[in-house]
Amino acid sequence: MSEEHRRFVQSLMPEETMLITLRDELYGGDWNRMLRDLQDRRDGRPYVFKLVNLINEDIARIERLKAYEQAHAVNLADHAQS
Repeated sequence: MSEEHRRFVQSLMPEETMLITLRDELYGGDWNRMLRDLQDRRDGRPYVFKLVNLINEDIARIERLKAYEQAHAVNLADHAQS
């Protein structure tokens, strides 16, 4: 496990860590499906899953986490379990 990725995961807010878990459990690890679901909810279209937090904040968090994973070719869930 990369120390850099572990430190990044440890620096996350609880809401961000929850999003990683929910992404894996509800969306099969797919950020795009999760984002689409939240955007549909925000826009009044049928949706699958509710979050307690404001949707726009969660979308921003997801985009940040997704960008980190893409930039480092890593799955943050692999580093959240330690």
